[in-house]
Amino acid sequence: MPSNDMTNKYMAYSQKNLFKELENANSHLKKFSHVNKKALDQFLSFSEQKDKLMNRKEELDRGEEKIKELMTALEQQKCEAIQFTFRQVAKFFTEVFKKLVPGGSAELVLKARDGSFMGSADLMDQDSSNYHGVGIKVMFTNQGEMREMNALSGGQKSLVALAFIFAIQKCDPAPFYLFDEIDQALDAHHRKAVADMIHEMSKHAQFITTTFRPELLEHANKFYGVMFRNRVSHVECVTREQAYDFVEDDTTHA
Repeated sequence: MPSNDMTNKYMAYSQKNLFKELENANSHLKKFSHVNKKALDQFLSFSEQKDKLMNRKEELDRGEEKIKELMTALEQQKCEAIQFTFRQVAKFFTEVFKKLVPGGSAELVLKARDGSFMGSADLMDQDSSNYHGVGIKVMFTNQGEMREMNALSGGQKSLVALAFIFAIQKCDPAPFYLFDEIDQALDAHHRKAVADMIHEMSKHAQFITTTFRPELLEHANKFYGVMFRNRVSHVECVTREQAYDFVEDDTTHA
């Protein structure tokens, strides 16, 4: 509402003067014809949209933080699982290798991205992204240097691979194993050690092995021979004596 002074001022004007003042006011208003008359409504609408967007941004920011927290927790769990599994397998690998090679030693190591090696004792507070792979270092005598797999002979590689399989079996046992001539590249001493290891583990798992050597027959419970007659292979259950005769005959002819 206009003030009393303003009202009193125009009360004294004649009708002609009032129309003249109104005309001047309208003329003055035309100067502002380019002004958006909906600006206030648009400002209120945009302000409301801005508030909604800001609230949505805050929700997304909170969601991002929760996702990052989850990723950090999962990464920590993954790292702990890798370290726990590695420690267990590394421990059993060293123990199994000592049984297979009494005078030797072996170590399971993690390869770091910078080319260095990390044993189970070096894993504290290590990020899993630092790991590049798994390596094996072995020594078959109580003297000399530890060697990697690429420096071993075929028989030594076979023995190390068996020790690794047995170590995993001790860490995460499977109910059934099938080995095909795993002793082919081994000498008699190591074939005997492998046979004893399989016999020890057969208390908790079933092992089926194929062989042309007598060492694996010593502790076996069942024997099968594969015969070739009339151009057809036949599998027959045989006695221990027949199995020994078969491998001895094959060794003699070889």
